[in-house]
Amino acid sequence: MGKPAVLLLSGGLDSTTLLALATRDGWSVNALTFRYGQRHGVEIERARALAEHYHVARHVVADIDLRQFGGSALTADIAVPKDRDASAMGEGIPVTYVPARNTIFMSFALAWAETLNAQDIFIGVNALDYSGYPDCRPEYIRAFETMANLATRAGVEGTARLQIRTPLIDLTKREIIALGLSLGVDYGMTTSCYDPAPTGAACGHCDACQLRRRGFEQAGVADPTTYAP
Repeated sequence: MGKPAVLLLSGGLDSTTLLALATRDGWSVNALTFRYGQRHGVEIERARALAEHYHVARHVVADIDLRQFGGSALTADIAVPKDRDASAMGEGIPVTYVPARNTIFMSFALAWAETLNAQDIFIGVNALDYSGYPDCRPEYIRAFETMANLATRAGVEGTARLQIRTPLIDLTKREIIALGLSLGVDYGMTTSCYDPAPTGAACGHCDACQLRRRGFEQAGVADPTTYAP
């Protein structure tokens, strides 16, 4: 077993690529998935299957009900935007942004890392092909890492320094897919859709679906996603 690390695993394209990369590089991965009140459970099922496929050291599905706060199309009765073009997706912060979600998720990951004596947290944020979320930016990651080293025993005592690892942050969706394919990722096991059908089929029209489809097109490979009719 390699060095322990905590990895945020959503069951999506980016986090799965990250899992394949961390596994190849010899990390002992402790995968963390959240059931946070999102409008569908298919990503939990995909994350479980992926954790098993990659033989992670441990997989935890943490329950946090962010529906109590709402404020997002993913956690409240708000329509998911569909068929937006690239310019529209690049303007402002979309309603699919879940307030402070990555900060909440990273705090849980930090707590688990402390109990594991792990000094590394992996998160598949991306600052290029993304939908304008403020908690995917490099400056946010740097700020959280600084905070984490002020807020933990190891950081205060100077025995270890925690690092937030974001190897996908500067890659386009096309580059992420190409990397994953070189690692043997089966993207048919993943899901990206914000508003899937009850069967789990992707809608094909939300921002996440469009970014995913465009990535496969630019990579010149077939998209294995099952889309609803």
